[in-house]
Amino acid sequence: MNLKSALFSGVAAATLAAALPAAADETLKVGTLAPEKSPWGQVMTTWQKVLEKKANGAVKLQFFWNGQQGDEKAMVEKIRTGQLDSAAISATGLSNINKDVLALQMPGIFSDWSKLDAARDKVRPKLDAKFEANGFRILGWGDVGQAKMMTKGFKVNGPQDLKGKGVYALASDSIGPVLYSEIGTTYKTLTVTEILPALSGGTIQVLNSPALVAEQLQWASKVDHINTSTGVFAIGAVVFSSTKYKGLPPDVQKLLDETGAMAGKALTNRIRSEDSAAFERLKGKMTSYESDQAGKDAWKAIFEKVRGKLKGQKFDGAIFDEIIAAAK
Repeated sequence: MNLKSALFSGVAAATLAAALPAAADETLKVGTLAPEKSPWGQVMTTWQKVLEKKANGAVKLQFFWNGQQGDEKAMVEKIRTGQLDSAAISATGLSNINKDVLALQMPGIFSDWSKLDAARDKVRPKLDAKFEANGFRILGWGDVGQAKMMTKGFKVNGPQDLKGKGVYALASDSIGPVLYSEIGTTYKTLTVTEILPALSGGTIQVLNSPALVAEQLQWASKVDHINTSTGVFAIGAVVFSSTKYKGLPPDVQKLLDETGAMAGKALTNRIRSEDSAAFERLKGKMTSYESDQAGKDAWKAIFEKVRGKLKGQKFDGAIFDEIIAAAK
Protein backbone atom coordinates (compact mmCIF):
# COMPACT_ATOMS: atom_id res chain seq x y z
CA MET A 1 0.00 0.00 0.00
CA ASN A 2 1.48 3.35 -0.98
CA LEU A 3 1.62 6.39 1.30
CA LYS A 4 -1.39 8.10 -0.22
CA SER A 5 -3.67 5.08 0.07
CA ALA A 6 -2.40 4.34 3.57
CA LEU A 7 -3.09 7.90 4.63
CA PHE A 8 -6.65 8.11 3.39
CA SER A 9 -8.04 4.59 3.21
CA GLY A 10 -11.30 2.98 4.28
CA VAL A 11 -14.14 4.89 5.88
CA ALA A 12 -12.15 8.10 6.17
CA ALA A 13 -11.62 8.27 2.43
CA ALA A 14 -15.30 7.55 1.82
CA THR A 15 -16.32 10.58 3.87
CA LEU A 16 -14.22 12.72 1.56
CA ALA A 17 -15.34 11.13 -1.69
CA ALA A 18 -17.25 14.16 -2.94
CA ALA A 19 -15.17 17.19 -3.75
CA LEU A 20 -16.32 20.60 -2.58
CA PRO A 21 -17.94 22.92 -5.11
CA ALA A 22 -15.44 25.16 -6.86
CA ALA A 23 -14.79 28.33 -4.87
CA ALA A 24 -12.38 31.21 -4.59
CA ASP A 25 -8.79 30.16 -4.04
CA GLU A 26 -7.71 30.37 -0.36
CA THR A 27 -3.99 29.72 0.25
CA LEU A 28 -3.12 28.62 3.78
CA LYS A 29 0.49 29.07 4.88
CA VAL A 30 2.05 26.23 6.91
CA GLY A 31 5.49 26.35 8.55
CA THR A 32 7.69 23.43 9.62
CA LEU A 33 11.29 22.64 10.51
CA ALA A 34 11.07 19.40 8.51
CA PRO A 35 12.86 19.03 5.17
CA GLU A 36 10.47 18.55 2.26
CA LYS A 37 11.91 15.13 1.35
CA SER A 38 11.89 13.82 4.92
CA PRO A 39 9.26 11.32 6.13
CA TRP A 40 7.40 14.21 7.80
CA GLY A 41 7.57 16.20 4.59
CA GLN A 42 6.34 13.28 2.52
CA VAL A 43 3.27 12.79 4.71
CA MET A 44 2.49 16.50 4.72
CA THR A 45 2.91 16.71 0.94
CA THR A 46 0.42 13.86 0.57
CA TRP A 47 -1.95 15.68 2.91
CA GLN A 48 -1.56 18.78 0.73
CA LYS A 49 -2.38 16.90 -2.48
CA VAL A 50 -5.43 15.12 -1.07
CA LEU A 51 -6.79 18.25 0.62
CA GLU A 52 -6.40 20.38 -2.49
CA LYS A 53 -8.03 17.75 -4.69
CA LYS A 54 -11.03 17.39 -2.40
CA ALA A 55 -11.28 21.17 -1.92
CA ASN A 56 -11.63 21.62 -5.70
CA GLY A 57 -9.89 25.00 -5.68
CA ALA A 58 -11.46 26.24 -2.45
CA VAL A 59 -8.23 25.93 -0.47
CA LYS A 60 -4.53 25.29 -1.05
CA LEU A 61 -1.65 24.66 1.32
CA GLN A 62 1.67 26.46 0.96
CA PHE A 63 4.44 24.81 2.98
CA PHE A 64 7.55 26.56 4.23
CA TRP A 65 10.12 23.81 4.82
CA ASN A 66 13.43 23.65 6.73
CA GLY A 67 12.58 26.40 9.20
CA GLN A 68 12.12 29.04 6.50
CA GLN A 69 9.75 30.84 8.88
CA GLY A 70 12.12 30.61 11.84
CA ASP A 71 12.22 28.23 14.79
CA GLU A 72 9.07 26.84 16.36
CA LYS A 73 8.65 29.72 18.77
CA ALA A 74 8.85 32.15 15.83
CA MET A 75 6.29 30.14 13.87
CA VAL A 76 3.86 30.19 16.79
CA GLU A 77 4.23 33.97 17.01
CA LYS A 78 3.66 34.30 13.27
CA ILE A 79 0.41 32.35 13.59
CA ARG A 80 -0.67 34.72 16.35
CA THR A 81 0.02 37.74 14.15
CA GLY A 82 -1.52 36.23 11.01
CA GLN A 83 1.74 35.82 9.06
CA LEU A 84 1.24 32.04 9.11
CA ASP A 85 -1.98 30.06 9.33
CA SER A 86 -0.61 26.77 10.58
CA ALA A 87 2.54 24.92 11.64
CA ALA A 88 3.71 21.37 12.24
CA ILE A 89 5.66 21.59 15.49
CA SER A 90 7.11 19.50 18.28
CA ALA A 91 6.30 19.72 21.98
CA THR A 92 8.85 22.54 22.27
CA GLY A 93 6.76 24.69 19.94
CA LEU A 94 3.49 23.50 21.43
CA SER A 95 4.65 24.57 24.89
CA ASN A 96 4.84 28.15 23.58
CA ILE A 97 1.06 27.95 23.19
CA ASN A 98 0.20 26.01 26.33
CA LYS A 99 2.82 24.57 28.66
CA ASP A 100 0.54 21.78 29.90
CA VAL A 101 1.70 19.73 26.91
CA LEU A 102 5.04 19.42 28.72
CA ALA A 103 3.38 16.98 31.10
CA LEU A 104 3.58 14.44 28.26
CA GLN A 105 7.28 15.17 27.74
CA MET A 106 8.58 14.68 31.25
CA PRO A 107 11.66 12.44 31.14
CA GLY A 108 11.41 8.85 32.28
CA ILE A 109 7.62 8.44 32.53
CA PHE A 110 6.89 6.16 29.54
CA SER A 111 8.34 2.74 28.78
CA ASP A 112 6.91 2.42 25.28
CA TRP A 113 4.65 4.12 22.73
CA SER A 114 1.54 2.32 23.97
CA LYS A 115 1.94 3.98 27.37
CA LEU A 116 2.20 7.38 25.73
CA ASP A 117 -0.87 6.62 23.61
CA ALA A 118 -2.92 5.76 26.68
CA ALA A 119 -1.85 8.92 28.47
CA ARG A 120 -2.33 11.23 25.50
CA ASP A 121 -5.77 9.81 24.73
CA LYS A 122 -6.74 10.39 28.35
CA VAL A 123 -5.80 14.06 28.48
CA ARG A 124 -6.26 15.01 24.83
CA PRO A 125 -9.74 16.57 25.25
CA LYS A 126 -8.38 18.85 27.97
CA LEU A 127 -5.29 19.77 25.97
CA ASP A 128 -7.31 20.43 22.81
CA ALA A 129 -9.60 22.74 24.79
CA LYS A 130 -6.64 24.59 26.33
CA PHE A 131 -5.11 25.17 22.91
CA GLU A 132 -8.45 26.40 21.58
CA ALA A 133 -8.67 28.84 24.49
CA ASN A 134 -5.27 30.20 23.46
CA GLY A 135 -6.32 30.74 19.84
CA PHE A 136 -5.03 27.52 18.28
CA ARG A 137 -6.80 24.46 16.90
CA ILE A 138 -5.11 21.06 16.95
CA LEU A 139 -5.72 19.48 13.54
CA GLY A 140 -3.82 16.31 14.35
CA TRP A 141 -1.37 14.96 16.92
CA GLY A 142 1.74 13.14 15.71
CA ASP A 143 5.11 11.90 16.93
CA VAL A 144 8.74 12.86 16.50
CA GLY A 145 10.53 9.79 17.85
CA GLN A 146 12.31 8.26 20.84
CA ALA A 147 15.00 10.62 22.15
CA LYS A 148 18.40 8.97 22.55
CA MET A 149 21.57 10.37 24.11
CA MET A 150 24.27 10.60 21.42
CA THR A 151 27.79 11.88 22.01
CA LYS A 152 31.15 12.50 20.37
CA GLY A 153 34.04 10.51 21.83
CA PHE A 154 32.58 9.28 25.13
CA LYS A 155 29.78 7.32 26.80
CA VAL A 156 27.13 8.77 29.09
CA ASN A 157 26.37 6.05 31.62
CA GLY A 158 24.82 8.39 34.18
CA PRO A 159 24.08 12.10 34.63
CA GLN A 160 27.50 12.76 36.16
CA ASP A 161 29.13 11.95 32.82
CA LEU A 162 27.65 15.15 31.35
CA LYS A 163 29.52 17.42 33.74
CA GLY A 164 31.99 19.59 31.88
CA LYS A 165 30.71 18.45 28.48
CA GLY A 166 29.26 20.59 25.71
CA VAL A 167 25.50 20.27 26.19
CA TYR A 168 22.69 22.47 24.93
CA ALA A 169 19.04 23.33 25.48
CA LEU A 170 16.74 24.67 22.79
CA ALA A 171 15.97 28.35 23.06
CA SER A 172 12.35 27.82 24.11
CA ASP A 173 12.86 24.56 26.03
CA SER A 174 11.53 24.52 29.61
CA ILE A 175 12.84 21.07 30.56
CA GLY A 176 16.51 21.05 29.53
CA PRO A 177 17.60 23.97 31.74
CA VAL A 178 16.05 22.35 34.81
CA LEU A 179 17.63 18.99 33.95
CA TYR A 180 21.12 20.45 33.55
CA SER A 181 20.71 22.52 36.70
CA GLU A 182 19.96 19.34 38.66
CA ILE A 183 22.97 17.61 37.12
CA GLY A 184 25.16 20.61 37.91
CA THR A 185 26.50 21.37 34.45
CA THR A 186 26.36 24.45 32.26
CA TYR A 187 24.67 24.44 28.86
CA LYS A 188 24.45 26.47 25.68
CA THR A 189 21.14 27.85 24.43
CA LEU A 190 20.68 27.05 20.74
CA THR A 191 18.02 27.06 18.05
CA VAL A 192 17.52 23.95 15.93
CA THR A 193 19.43 25.48 13.01
CA GLU A 194 22.41 26.23 15.28
CA ILE A 195 22.88 22.62 16.40
CA LEU A 196 24.68 21.34 13.29
CA PRO A 197 27.29 24.13 13.26
CA ALA A 198 27.82 23.65 17.00
CA LEU A 199 28.38 19.91 16.54
CA SER A 200 30.68 20.53 13.59
CA GLY A 201 32.69 23.11 15.50
CA GLY A 202 32.90 20.99 18.65
CA THR A 203 31.25 23.53 20.93
CA ILE A 204 28.73 20.83 21.82
CA GLN A 205 29.46 17.11 21.97
CA VAL A 206 26.11 15.88 23.30
CA LEU A 207 22.93 15.37 21.30
CA ASN A 208 19.62 14.29 22.83
CA SER A 209 17.45 13.52 19.83
CA PRO A 210 15.34 10.88 18.11
CA ALA A 211 17.48 8.89 15.67
CA LEU A 212 15.34 9.88 12.69
CA VAL A 213 15.68 13.59 13.46
CA ALA A 214 19.45 13.18 13.87
CA GLU A 215 19.65 11.56 10.45
CA GLN A 216 17.37 13.97 8.62
CA LEU A 217 19.03 17.10 10.01
CA GLN A 218 22.55 15.68 9.41
CA TRP A 219 23.47 15.63 13.08
CA ALA A 220 24.17 11.89 13.25
CA SER A 221 27.42 12.13 11.30
CA LYS A 222 28.88 14.36 14.02
CA VAL A 223 28.50 11.89 16.90
CA ASP A 224 29.81 8.35 17.44
CA HIS A 225 28.24 6.96 20.64
CA ILE A 226 24.57 6.22 21.33
CA ASN A 227 22.87 5.17 24.57
CA THR A 228 20.07 2.71 23.79
CA SER A 229 17.78 3.99 26.55
CA THR A 230 14.86 6.32 25.75
CA GLY A 231 14.53 9.33 27.99
CA VAL A 232 11.55 10.95 26.25
CA PHE A 233 8.98 9.87 23.68
CA ALA A 234 8.88 13.08 21.66
CA ILE A 235 5.54 14.25 20.26
CA GLY A 236 4.21 17.00 18.04
CA ALA A 237 1.07 18.28 16.35
CA VAL A 238 -0.27 20.30 13.45
CA VAL A 239 -1.74 23.51 14.86
CA PHE A 240 -3.97 26.01 13.09
CA SER A 241 -5.03 29.55 13.86
CA SER A 242 -8.49 29.43 15.46
CA THR A 243 -9.29 32.86 14.04
CA LYS A 244 -8.39 31.78 10.53
CA TYR A 245 -10.22 28.48 10.93
CA LYS A 246 -13.44 30.17 12.06
CA GLY A 247 -13.29 32.48 9.06
CA LEU A 248 -13.33 29.58 6.60
CA PRO A 249 -16.56 28.11 5.17
CA PRO A 250 -17.96 25.20 7.24
CA ASP A 251 -17.27 22.65 4.51
CA VAL A 252 -13.62 23.72 4.34
CA GLN A 253 -13.39 23.53 8.14
CA LYS A 254 -14.69 19.97 8.02
CA LEU A 255 -12.23 19.06 5.31
CA LEU A 256 -9.33 20.49 7.29
CA ASP A 257 -10.41 18.60 10.42
CA GLU A 258 -10.80 15.28 8.62
CA THR A 259 -7.64 15.42 6.55
CA GLY A 260 -5.59 16.97 9.37
CA ALA A 261 -6.57 14.19 11.77
CA MET A 262 -5.66 11.56 9.21
CA ALA A 263 -2.36 13.24 8.47
CA GLY A 264 -1.62 13.17 12.21
CA LYS A 265 -2.41 9.47 12.36
CA ALA A 266 -0.20 8.80 9.33
CA LEU A 267 2.62 10.78 10.92
CA THR A 268 2.26 8.75 14.10
CA ASN A 269 2.38 5.40 12.34
CA ARG A 270 5.08 6.21 9.83
CA ILE A 271 7.40 8.17 12.09
CA ARG A 272 7.46 5.47 14.75
CA SER A 273 8.48 2.91 12.14
CA GLU A 274 11.01 5.21 10.46
CA ASP A 275 12.52 6.27 13.80
CA SER A 276 12.94 2.65 14.86
CA ALA A 277 14.70 1.85 11.59
CA ALA A 278 16.93 4.92 11.94
CA PHE A 279 17.88 3.82 15.45
CA GLU A 280 18.96 0.42 14.15
CA ARG A 281 21.06 2.10 11.45
CA LEU A 282 22.78 4.37 13.96
CA LYS A 283 23.48 1.48 16.31
CA GLY A 284 25.30 -0.20 13.44
CA LYS A 285 27.44 2.89 12.79
CA MET A 286 28.14 4.02 16.36
CA THR A 287 29.32 2.56 19.62
CA SER A 288 26.01 1.57 21.21
CA TYR A 289 25.65 0.80 24.88
CA GLU A 290 23.18 0.55 27.75
CA SER A 291 23.63 2.27 31.08
CA ASP A 292 24.47 -0.07 33.95
CA GLN A 293 22.14 -0.31 36.92
CA ALA A 294 23.91 2.43 38.85
CA GLY A 295 23.59 4.73 35.86
CA LYS A 296 19.92 3.89 35.40
CA ASP A 297 19.24 4.56 39.07
CA ALA A 298 21.03 7.91 38.84
CA TRP A 299 18.98 8.93 35.80
CA LYS A 300 15.79 7.87 37.54
CA ALA A 301 16.62 10.03 40.55
CA ILE A 302 17.44 13.07 38.38
CA PHE A 303 14.27 12.65 36.32
CA GLU A 304 12.15 12.50 39.48
CA LYS A 305 13.69 15.75 40.73
CA VAL A 306 13.09 17.46 37.38
CA ARG A 307 9.46 16.35 37.30
CA GLY A 308 8.98 17.50 40.87
CA LYS A 309 10.31 20.97 40.09
CA LEU A 310 8.25 21.42 36.93
CA LYS A 311 4.97 19.97 38.17
CA GLY A 312 2.58 22.72 39.14
CA GLN A 313 4.99 25.41 37.96
CA LYS A 314 5.37 24.89 34.22
CA PHE A 315 2.30 22.72 33.72
CA ASP A 316 -0.93 21.63 35.38
CA GLY A 317 -0.11 19.10 38.11
CA ALA A 318 -3.57 17.52 37.86
CA ILE A 319 -3.03 16.74 34.16
CA PHE A 320 0.34 15.21 35.00
CA ASP A 321 -1.27 12.96 37.64
CA GLU A 322 -3.80 11.78 35.04
CA ILE A 323 -0.96 11.02 32.64
CA ILE A 324 0.94 9.00 35.23
CA ALA A 325 -2.18 7.03 36.14
CA ALA A 326 -2.97 6.28 32.48
CA ALA A 327 0.62 5.21 31.73
CA LYS A 328 0.75 2.51 34.43
